[in-house]
Amino acid sequence: MISADFARRFVDQWVADWNAHDLEGLLDHYTDDVVFTSPLAERFLPGSGGVARGKEALRTYWTAGLAALPDLHFEVLDHYVGASTIVIRYRNQNGGVVCEVLEFDGEFVRRGHGTYLAA
Repeated sequence: MISADFARRFVDQWVADWNAHDLEGLLDHYTDDVVFTSPLAERFLPGSGGVARGKEALRTYWTAGLAALPDLHFEVLDHYVGASTIVIRYRNQNGGVVCEVLEFDGEFVRRGHGTYLAA
């Protein structure tokens, strides 16, 4: 069960790591066998179908993403807590609102989903 206190600490560290472009700090929160989906992943992991499987694939995806978006910056708008899930709703550097759905195994993310407003 995820506590409100754990969720607040996690979200605060998550946004600090993204805004510092601290890739290793971010990856420390994920299991080695994490599965992360995002419509943007296909651009940086061709042939993946938008799915990064494992921490090394996530590292490759996020390394390319950070290189392509040197002005990347997030502002957390809200976060939501479930039994084993945290949803982070944030605004990115382009003003777009995104939700990240993170499923936990203990204190580590085992599945994640970047979700974007449908056009």
